[in-house]
Amino acid sequence: MFAELSLATGLFLLSASFLAGFVDSIAGGGGIVQLPALLIGLPNSPAAEVLGTNKLSAVFGTTTAAALYRKQIKPDPKVLLAMAIPAFFGSAVGAVLASRIPTSSMRPMILVLLIAVAIYTWLKPDLGKLEVLRHVPKQRIQIGAIAGAVIGFYDGIFGPGTGSFLMLILVATLGYAFITASAIAKVVNVATNVGALIVFGINGAVIWQIGIIMGCANITGAIIGSRLAIRGGSTLVRKVFLLVTVVLIVRVGIATF
Repeated sequence: MFAELSLATGLFLLSASFLAGFVDSIAGGGGIVQLPALLIGLPNSPAAEVLGTNKLSAVFGTTTAAALYRKQIKPDPKVLLAMAIPAFFGSAVGAVLASRIPTSSMRPMILVLLIAVAIYTWLKPDLGKLEVLRHVPKQRIQIGAIAGAVIGFYDGIFGPGTGSFLMLILVATLGYAFITASAIAKVVNVATNVGALIVFGINGAVIWQIGIIMGCANITGAIIGSRLAIRGGSTLVRKVFLLVTVVLIVRVGIATF
């Protein structure tokens, strides 16, 4: 299938996948680059195939980024599992319903939430610079599990802003520093991508050749982005997080109005 694309389209998709992997590995939001690129590059493909192919490519980058973060940053494995397992099943359920529920009805609410996330982060310059964990361990696990399930479902059924919502929960609600939150979010994002991908794959809604080739570019971007984020720490991750959230607001706003 990839061989049937023009050279210009192939290079466009590979470039978009590289950039998506780079951005996503730092602060999430790679979907705002890769998904529109796939919609442009594969105009004749059904929407489900585009979504499934996007998940396949993205899982390469998120898995790479998660592995690189884990070498340097060691968050509580109980919180990781408490968020990742419900996120996996939530995403799978969302993917099942993706073709049945009109996502256009969700856009206004998502737009308001993203604006609130951006304003909240902007008004609190010290947010996430240092790790000051909130709640007792049991409560952190409970909050993480609920957040994982809800955000996972959202990622499976719609997607834009998943990284922003994960980061906000981890930083503002649980008290993690941005760099640690990014490391946890990557693992949770792997779970949501795999959960949705299984559903799309079972239904034959994945263009495997394109997704795998784009996944290689996604890995390259993820390696560079992860290393940059680990060196830059929470200060860099916060800046990229804010930038990605603002871009998401513009994108969802244009789609809504």
